[in-house]
Amino acid sequence: MASLSSSASTAPYPSAARISDSQCYQQYTASLKCLEKYNSDKSKCQEQFDNYKECKKKEREDRLERNKSRSLFS
Repeated sequence: MASLSSSASTAPYPSAARISDSQCYQQYTASLKCLEKYNSDKSKCQEQFDNYKECKKKEREDRLERNKSRSLFS
């Protein structure tokens, strides 16, 4: 049972990326803060949503570019 308690302290999906590790973390938190400020009125936060969306797009493009240089057989 000791191993059960140690496994419970680990993340359920250790390979999943954490948002705090993302280069878009600032845009993500800005979106949340805006929603908080305007009582979840999404229409007032479109600029922050757009910034986050663009950042995630760039992050994905960067990841795809990095993966192009990798080989499945190396």
